[in-house]
Order: sequence, then structure tokens, then C-alpha cells
Amino acid sequence: MKILFINSLYSPHIGGGAEIILQRTVEGLQQRGCEVCVLATGPDVGLAVDTVNQVKIYRAGLHNFYWQFNAQRPGRLARLGWHVRDRYNGAMRAYVKQVIEQEQPHVVVCHNLAGWSVSVWDEITAAGLPIVQVLHDMYLMCPSSNMFKKGRCCEQQCSSCQRFRKGHDARSTQVSTVVGVSRFMLEKLQQQGYFSAARGYVVHNASPYAAVPTLHPLRHRAPSVKKAPLRFGYMGTLSEQKGVRWLIEQFQRLPFDATLQIAGRGQLNDEAQLKALVTSPNISFVGYQKPEVFYRQLDVAVVPSIWNEPFGMVAVEACAHSVPVIASRMGGLPEIIQDSLNGLLCNPQDPDSLGHAMLTLHQQPELLQRLSTQARLSVTSLLNLDLMLDSYQGIFTQTVQDNIAHPDPFIASNTV
Repeated sequence: MKILFINSLYSPHIGGGAEIILQRTVEGLQQRGCEVCVLATGPDVGLAVDTVNQVKIYRAGLHNFYWQFNAQRPGRLARLGWHVRDRYNGAMRAYVKQVIEQEQPHVVVCHNLAGWSVSVWDEITAAGLPIVQVLHDMYLMCPSSNMFKKGRCCEQQCSSCQRFRKGHDARSTQVSTVVGVSRFMLEKLQQQGYFSAARGYVVHNASPYAAVPTLHPLRHRAPSVKKAPLRFGYMGTLSEQKGVRWLIEQFQRLPFDATLQIAGRGQLNDEAQLKALVTSPNISFVGYQKPEVFYRQLDVAVVPSIWNEPFGMVAVEACAHSVPVIASRMGGLPEIIQDSLNGLLCNPQDPDSLGHAMLTLHQQPELLQRLSTQARLSVTSLLNLDLMLDSYQGIFTQTVQDNIAHPDPFIASNTV
């Protein structure tokens, strides 16, 4: 099978989890004998070709005001202009047409379309090819891709999102198959009228971490032994929607001795604002950390997102290292963290619920011990890359077969 993948970015340009999962998928399928290639945006004019780990990568110069992977955040007017053009960027269709003619794929798999816009669907349909759309974020409903505004999740599209995304739901009928990286993601878009003619699937992201050979002492000592200060940790982007402010504020109110390490990077102004909140000497910002190093230093990981996290790979990674997780009951996170099995759930609408969860694990060391013991086993299926590849390979095969039986995407079956 010949598969063309389209995404906003591709390695070494990593914007987030979507790029990591895409690379794992592409390389895994190539190792299984599929013919794969990737089309992504790039910083240079025109269409260039290179290889990454023996995978052919086409990089297309973005026809917009700036390339979205710039280190410096553009001004407000520049961002507005970028999104206006990104509503339907017809200029990007020529790249899609050129690569399709060159590669002659059997199916085109779209991931994040920021920069490309939904114009790529029209070009793929014009070529008579089936489309698989993988949902990693809320781009199709919201220009900022997160449906998060003024410190809160949007329950529905605001007037601005409605204008910028007008007609996207109708265009999505061209998609043959839609895959959500969580059930939350799939159902959210379907409930808004998207992908009415598509087969729907959920394929959770895989984080293939091997077993951790050496665990820290907490997981080997009896609960009766006097505890050292609990070590909490956060890993991820330092931004408002990730709930880092909420975590810092709740941690600084804890009535017991503990430490908090905050790993990751963010926009310079976001980092400065978060660091300005810190009054406790027990909070440290440690920058980028490798998960296998970072989680060995923790007793509890915290994923305090105050937006609807599409999946929550960081929660899987923590559990993979036998570290239980306190997570928000938001988006796809409850599909990973189950209360009292591998962690505890809290709710941003009840701010004190986060501090209460941290206090509970301090007061109940036997609970913390049990959660630590169960954490890795609870995410076993999410650590198996072959299971994820099996799912995608089966979905792509089914999509190609459906297209042969019903070459017009508008009459394809919508049976799940």
C-alpha cells in the first residue's frame, strides 16, 4: 500500500505530540513494508525533498505571512492575517497536487492541517483518492486549535470561530474515515456535525517505553516507614491552558512538606509570569528533561490541564515509569487516568480539588504505594506500538477497499 501523510510539521520540526505520533506511525509502517511519504510545511520557498530515517519527506514553503514554527511569537495583527488566509489557503493545493502526481498513493492520511487548511481535502478529492483524517486537536473548529479563551474552555464555538470555520463541517463530508486520538476528540467533532459520511474510529497514541529497571525507594518501602517529603512533578508546555498556574497556587497552599519540579518550556513571557508566582523555595523550574530521567525523581506526576486535553501522552509516560498521576477530568485524560487505579482525578471548576488530591496522597501512603504498583500495568496497551500500527494499518486497508467499492466519497458508508 502506498500512503501519503500530510501534516503541518515533521521531524526535526516538532510542535507537539502529533508530530511524535506521526513519526512513529510513518516509520513503523515503512518497516512493515508499506510505501510511505510525508508532505509537511517548511520555512523555505517552493517544494523540497529530503529524508528522515529513510522516509521521504516533502517540505512545502508556506503561502502565508509567516511559517508557524517560528521561535518568536508574531504580533496580533500578523496572527489575525495568518488565520484569515488559513481559513481556505487555496495556494497550498498546488503542492498537494504535485506530490500526489509524483507518488500516486492509494490513500492520503491528514493529521494537523494548520497552514494547509481544508483546501487539501478538495485537492485530494479531485484526485479521486480517499481521505483519512486523524484528529489531534480542535483546529477544524477553532483557529487557535484549543477552544480555550480568557482562561476557560469554550463550551461551544464563539462568533469568531464560527466565522473562521464556516463551511468546514460541510467540507468534512469528503473525508472517508476519521480517527480520534481519544473518544473525546472523535465525539466532540461528530456532535458538531463533522464527518457525517465517514467511518469513525478511536486509536489512542502509543508511548513505547520499556520497563524502568530501577525505581526510587518510595515504591519499595513499607507504608509504616516515615516518609520523606513527597516529590511532585509537572512535565509539558509552560502555558495557561496547561494549568501550571493552578498547580503552583495549590502547591504553595499545601499544609505539608513537599517539592515540585516543573519541567518544560514555553513562550518567554509565559515562563516569566509563572516564575513570578513562585514564593516557595520547594518549587524549581528545571527546563527540558528526558522522561526516563525526570520520572525517576518523582513520587507523583501532575497533569493539571484546564483545557480539554485531546489525549494526554504525558500521563501515559508517567504511568509507564510507574509514577501515578493526578490529572484533570478534562478531554481525553480520563481515558488514561482512572481514579484510584493509576492516579486521582481533579476538576478545574473546583480549584481546591487539586490540592485535596495532593493532600490525600500525603495522608494515605498505602494508597500512593498501590497506585505506583498499578500504574504501569494500567497503560500496558498504550505502550505497545505494534497495537497502534495494527489499528492504523487495518483502518487504511479498509478505507482503500471502501474507495474501490464506492469511489465517490459522498456515498461512502458511514457505518462504524
